[in-house]
Amino acid sequence: MVKWNKLGRVFVPQTVTDRQWLSDFAQAPATLIFDDFVRCYFSCRPKPDINGQYVSYCGFVDLDRYDLFRIVRISGQPILQLGGLGEFDEFGTYPVSVARDGDQVRAYYAGWTRCESVPFNVAIGVARSLDGGESFRKLGKGPVISYSPDEPFVMSGPKIRRFNGSWQLFYIAGRSWKMIAGRAEPVYKIRMATSPDGLTWTKLNKDLIESRIEVDEAQASPDVFYKDGFYHMFFCYRSSTNYRGKIGGYRIGYARSTNLVDWLRDDDKAGIDVSDGDMWDSEMVSYPHVFQLDGKTYMAYLGNQVGREGFGLAVLDGDLT
Repeated sequence: MVKWNKLGRVFVPQTVTDRQWLSDFAQAPATLIFDDFVRCYFSCRPKPDINGQYVSYCGFVDLDRYDLFRIVRISGQPILQLGGLGEFDEFGTYPVSVARDGDQVRAYYAGWTRCESVPFNVAIGVARSLDGGESFRKLGKGPVISYSPDEPFVMSGPKIRRFNGSWQLFYIAGRSWKMIAGRAEPVYKIRMATSPDGLTWTKLNKDLIESRIEVDEAQASPDVFYKDGFYHMFFCYRSSTNYRGKIGGYRIGYARSTNLVDWLRDDDKAGIDVSDGDMWDSEMVSYPHVFQLDGKTYMAYLGNQVGREGFGLAVLDGDLT
């Protein structure tokens, strides 16, 4: 039986008082392992502007490799600047996924722009770091994966991986917008693209994970790793309506595959759910990121309000097969 033992909340953004750009949220954690520490990237927001509009940035927190609840350092500035006037990432970068490429570090991120008929649109960009993942510069002003006839909007949630000498990018693609109580809400599904160099991508053009709770179930954060002969995916899903609380809010699901294309969903093996009582993760759990460190398998994840008050850690108890 798969079980994740929750270890507690690691980082609370509200405790940081000297960085104006980091006020609320620590969303979509993604790790980069160093000799003595684990760098955990996340997305955050400053206070809204005078019109109540938000922007989002990406930063990082360095955790002691031998005590993941001891914060060594918090980034002094966002790792990536927002795009210029009219660019796809003018109003936000969220989420981000990183991978080493020789002596460089690549970041794949979702860039946000504001819209009129719907709240936003998103495309996926790529940036490069030459200083070990401290800061990044994007490779051009446009996205590396954008909209297409089959994927018309909301290209987001990138998770970069490398298997069998090839780059794989798992991401989400919008399928529809639904008007709920006068607000446009997006429905998105998990997809994948492959590349020989991480820059030129071939889309699979196929939803990877079947819907379970409803046809318009929204899915996100497809984190994939290989272990014991299978590719394992942990992801999150929610209802298309009333999802900002406990009833229809995000939960973590699980699927596995032998070829990265055909996936068998079995949420009973996710091994993690909301906590009882009045806890930081008692309403929802979402945006899982699984990483292996010193013989253990960890999951970083978000709690209530999709990480408004930080992210936590769990450790795997048992086997995935």
